Amino acid sequence: MGLFKPFFFIFVFKFIIIRLLRGVFMTNKELADLIFPDITWTIEDYEKKYPNREVGSGYVTRFAPSPTGFVHIGNMMQALTDYFLARNTNGIFYLRNEDTDTKREVDSAVDKIMDVFEYVGFKPDEYEYRGEIVGNYGPYVQSERKEIYHAFIKHLIEIDRAYPCFCSAEELDVMRKKQDAKKVQPGYYGAWAKCRDLSNEDRAARIKNGESFVIRFKSMGNPNRKIQYEDLVTGVIEFPENNNDMVIMKSEDKLPTYHFAHVVDDHLMHTTHVVRGQEWLPSVPLHIEMFTAFGFEIPKYIHNCLLLKQDNGVRRKISKRKDPEALMEYYVEKGYPSIAVIESLMTILNSNYEEWRDNNPDKSYLEFEFNPTKVGTTGALYDLEKLDNISKNIISKMTKDEVYDALYKYASVYDQEFAKIISENEEMTKAILNIEREQEKPRKDFACWSDVRKSIWYMFDALYKPETYEWGKISGRDDIKSVVDLYISKYYNENDDKDTWFDKIKACSTELGYAANMKEYKANPDAYKGNVADISTVLRVALTSKSQTPDLYWIMKLLGKERILARFEQI
Repeated sequence: MGLFKPFFFIFVFKFIIIRLLRGVFMTNKELADLIFPDITWTIEDYEKKYPNREVGSGYVTRFAPSPTGFVHIGNMMQALTDYFLARNTNGIFYLRNEDTDTKREVDSAVDKIMDVFEYVGFKPDEYEYRGEIVGNYGPYVQSERKEIYHAFIKHLIEIDRAYPCFCSAEELDVMRKKQDAKKVQPGYYGAWAKCRDLSNEDRAARIKNGESFVIRFKSMGNPNRKIQYEDLVTGVIEFPENNNDMVIMKSEDKLPTYHFAHVVDDHLMHTTHVVRGQEWLPSVPLHIEMFTAFGFEIPKYIHNCLLLKQDNGVRRKISKRKDPEALMEYYVEKGYPSIAVIESLMTILNSNYEEWRDNNPDKSYLEFEFNPTKVGTTGALYDLEKLDNISKNIISKMTKDEVYDALYKYASVYDQEFAKIISENEEMTKAILNIEREQEKPRKDFACWSDVRKSIWYMFDALYKPETYEWGKISGRDDIKSVVDLYISKYYNENDDKDTWFDKIKACSTELGYAANMKEYKANPDAYKGNVADISTVLRVALTSKSQTPDLYWIMKLLGKERILARFEQI
């Protein structure tokens, strides 16, 4: 019995010490419970609620904009990549609203996002809009997922990978200025992270005292060590490890920051591929460390190139403040067919897309085999002239009925006067739109629906009020009158076919001393006042006020004799 007494007392002593320590020292779990007393679900509970998706080899992608009031053309390129990858692999494309930055949120922003999606024809498989939730992995609005984030933050506190920080904005500002003066790495790390090594007892006392705090991620990184990361666009990149204790929960609204929320959401929603701009590349080490801290699988990243603009010979990033074409609203309001915008972005997304399109003019862009390695790694010029050419080509292949329907839909919103005029003259409008359309090389007058009124207004009496006349070489009033009077009195016949009509214009030209064809004129220009093109221009301008129009024969056919005579009389 005597031999066991020392061991017995040692055991009792240890037991008492442990009990005392437990009464004095606060565990991480106790601190986590203090901060989140109402959070009872664990991360395991949420993983059961949101099980793996059954998509086979299909990609799961998300468009996750901040609702700040606009959709940027760069956002559109990201959404196109997301949509394309999901559709191309029979996967899932979902919309997630990242509204945790309440200071920048705009009330109508989600409506604008959905309007843009309707414009381009992107129907998410899963989304949340106006109270309707489609999909089993919601809520799809981050501000509605606060309890989920708190459960994951609570877990990080329990495993000593997160902690409350009580530094004020003024203290942090002083810290930044000192770092700047010392020319050292900015951020909250090492000796600069003054709240990192506080005791849990001190933390608890300050929380109970009502002090404001944020939650910071506790980094274990060392910037002297490197991590390797393989981006699907840029390939293998090497970064210093992250050592910054980033804020993951804000003090005011207790919402997470983007860095943390996207890790939780992409894990629970089982995102396989994250598409974003290259400006996010420096954040990769932090995000990888956060995924690793939880033991989560890291999604594949695709960092698209930035879109640039040519400005006075210098390429710069397209700016939402300087450039109207930076916003998707610009393309909607101008009336570009959405497929033209998509096609223009596809030429940037893959360097071999234009060649594929030339060889497959009638295929959907979704049939193209997208390859992330063919996305540019440097900024790409977004050229409006190129967009115009793509759009003109697309519109030129549309039937007159398709053009009319799209034009009327656009004008009903953006030009109601014109919508009324063309609806009252539907058949004539379609005939105007069909001039030089159904032929091997159709005219390419319109890049967007807002161009149409500017191109054909003169065909409608309600709009025909010319301010100037583009006469060209024949500009003297007497010369103009002589052309118009001779043609109308001797040569014009509304029943002529096109060949007869043109022969008469040539005869009129000869009678007035102008060459009947260009070959004769070029052979001996001094023998003539001009050529048949000059006479045609006078007739064209007298009827339309414009020197450049579609086929004059069809313009005259559609205007009819009475209106032709009335307009000639105005000259």
